[in-house]
Amino acid sequence: MSCIPRVMTTSGVISDFKSHQSPISESEDAIRLAPLERRIIVANHLPLQALQDKQTGKWSFQWDRDCLAFQLKDGLRPDVEVVYVGSLKPDIDLADQEEVSHLLFEKFRCIPTFLPPDMQNKFYHGFCKHYLWPLFHYMLPMSSQGAQFSRPQWQAYVSANKVFADKIMEVINPEEDYVWIHDYHLMVLPTFLRKKFHRIKIGFSLHSPFPSSEIYRTIPVRDKILKALLNCDLIGFYTFDYARHFLSCCSRMLGLDYESKRGYIKLDYHGRTVSVKILPGGIHMSQFQSDLSMESTAKRVKELKEQYEGKIIILGVDDLDIFKGISLKFSAMGKLLEVQPELRGKVALVQITNPARSSGEDVQEVQNETDLVANEINRKYGKPGYEPIVYIKGPVTMQEKAAYYSTAECIVVNAFRDGMNDVPYKYTVCRQGSPALDKALGIDESSTPRKSMIIVSEFVGCSWSLSGAIRVNPWNIDSVADAMNSAITMSDLEKHLRHDKHYKYISSHDIEYCARSFDRDLERACRELYQKTCWGMGFGLGFRVVALGPNFRKLSVDHIASAYRNTNNRLILLDYDGTLLPKASVDKRPSSEVISMLNSLCRDPENVVFIVSGRGKDSLGEWFSPCERLGIAAEHGFFKRWTGDSSWETCGLTMHFEWKKIAEPVMEHYVEATDGSFIEAKESALVWHHQNADPHFGSFQAKELLDHLESVLTNKPVVVKRGQHIVEVKPQGVNKGTVVENLISTMRSRGKSPDFLLCIGDDLSDEDMFETIARLVSKPSLSSTAEVFTCTIGQKPSMAKYYLDGTSKVIKLLQGLTAAPPSQPKHGCFQFSSEDTSST
Repeated sequence: MSCIPRVMTTSGVISDFKSHQSPISESEDAIRLAPLERRIIVANHLPLQALQDKQTGKWSFQWDRDCLAFQLKDGLRPDVEVVYVGSLKPDIDLADQEEVSHLLFEKFRCIPTFLPPDMQNKFYHGFCKHYLWPLFHYMLPMSSQGAQFSRPQWQAYVSANKVFADKIMEVINPEEDYVWIHDYHLMVLPTFLRKKFHRIKIGFSLHSPFPSSEIYRTIPVRDKILKALLNCDLIGFYTFDYARHFLSCCSRMLGLDYESKRGYIKLDYHGRTVSVKILPGGIHMSQFQSDLSMESTAKRVKELKEQYEGKIIILGVDDLDIFKGISLKFSAMGKLLEVQPELRGKVALVQITNPARSSGEDVQEVQNETDLVANEINRKYGKPGYEPIVYIKGPVTMQEKAAYYSTAECIVVNAFRDGMNDVPYKYTVCRQGSPALDKALGIDESSTPRKSMIIVSEFVGCSWSLSGAIRVNPWNIDSVADAMNSAITMSDLEKHLRHDKHYKYISSHDIEYCARSFDRDLERACRELYQKTCWGMGFGLGFRVVALGPNFRKLSVDHIASAYRNTNNRLILLDYDGTLLPKASVDKRPSSEVISMLNSLCRDPENVVFIVSGRGKDSLGEWFSPCERLGIAAEHGFFKRWTGDSSWETCGLTMHFEWKKIAEPVMEHYVEATDGSFIEAKESALVWHHQNADPHFGSFQAKELLDHLESVLTNKPVVVKRGQHIVEVKPQGVNKGTVVENLISTMRSRGKSPDFLLCIGDDLSDEDMFETIARLVSKPSLSSTAEVFTCTIGQKPSMAKYYLDGTSKVIKLLQGLTAAPPSQPKHGCFQFSSEDTSST
């Protein structure tokens, strides 16, 4: 393993110099050990250019100033140190790797990940470029010739991510440093880091599209990737569409819902808050403007102006890949010359193509197709001294591109699918010009209005940031040709107004703005975790960190048993669905195990046990008929009975149910419109269920139904509430919290105030009970010595003080209580009979 400088628990660096190296002075050592904020930027490639001397074989390195990872540094605060982790593009001999590692860290603060050639090939060229990248751009491997999922390539992907994690762990101070991971090459890296350091601060930026759930769900390891991303604190996407697809996958595959609060989108993942950020990319304005001011750029602009004198240039700048739509762009140019013959000889499409980032048959097919279409159009419409399509195959320098941007009347980005694409941004900045370019173009800087035109595919991330661009469907060749004609013939004033709008946005939302914004939100997203107790759960890529409030604990039999044994007047309140019965259960009747456990609890004369449920009284009464001493509060407490042989009581409120005639037709309309939904009619309430509907459509319809019902029932004595997969209309003043108050009030009136209270529930309606109990404890309406245990199901935000992991754990806990040695009944212990309840 290469020798990388070690890091202390403070954020200073201690280098592991060899003996022949000069020692560090005390002053230098003090500087190195000074606590600095640090950002570890992790990308597949380091922002470096590598050169090898052919004679000596020695390597030299310099910054790649066009690399996004390098440019991000300028948006961070000056007091923040940046360390880069990534691979080098050239292969470095094993014998040279240690020396190169030292050089890169000492000079550039870069840490190289040297992957074995076979791993690198399977990881990058295999799983990343030939499987993930096409799929994230909506291309499914539909045939044996396509890039099918490969288990060895996936294993190489995981192994490569593990190598990156190991390199980060060599230098990170987990208490202080922030890790910012970039792109789809490293999507499982967060899990390795989170497993090692539970409170590590991780941000992730995806620079490609995120596909719709229908596409993403075809990945055999979909859950592992998704769960790995959720081990981040902040996940960034270029557009809301990409973020929406990610959130949809979380909902459909993991059952996670998100909320938007004060402009921030958040997911709760096992008690940790994962934030989602939508942030379009930007360009490095100062660096780009510096390129425009170079003499070589101005010289080339002048040459191009002379070369294309009297002609209008339409420009395209694209990578050579299957999604850039270059051949369709050429076809649109041909269509333009076909329907507008007067433009022949006057308009030229200059297409600059960057080299492909990976090799393969698909790249060669794209090259052959574009050559074929370009040659056909040039043969058909060209003539001596005029080529309709000028095809420039890269690499082309940034200065050369800037010269073409500056002279082009219009830029066309015609990709089928692209993450962001900053070509229109660069074009706009070049069209804004510089003193050197203005001189080369013969423009009067003070009097000539700047103008530019952008034609952009609606499937490209930047299209929604450029409100003045002409958006096109790249597959509609006629539409693209019309857009080209509009861009050419549009008035100079209109072109100027559109250019001005774009330039103001691009110049204010540059790469420095993006880096500052992401870094600020990453700091905000990480604060909450330090206020919680954390521990790890799960194996492999299923690992996650559970984070809970400092006072939110798991309820155990040992913790509650002693309180149970040493008290005399116990009140036990249990929700039914999701608490004693799994939500997924088809048979809604209680099991024999539950009946037996409840009877054991009820046989103790010092216990008052109640099922508090939203279900109707008839079904609950029938299901729990074997439990003669069990109390039941049905329909959230509208109906109540103390024992099996007592009669049902109503809550005592004067009720009129004419509102049902209004609410039920509205619900029926939504049942008809939402496949899988149904209405549950209770005596006191109406409930619309959508748990069997499409998750997203059902949730969407629930929001609509909630608004609809609230509007039509405004003046009625009812409340409309949304719960877990339901929308319910019920009378005002009826809720589980009121049940708790009434039961405790009745027990106190008998002189038997509860000295032990256990309340267990799982959903929003049960939060009413937890909230009421918390209020009664604080008054105190309960004895200050009372033992109170409020418990929710699952680790989630709740008013409860404790949690259990599922219904099986609830039953096990209650069985543990029944097995506790019974206390001796005391004189006057609190029991109910049918006679007792007749007057209550």
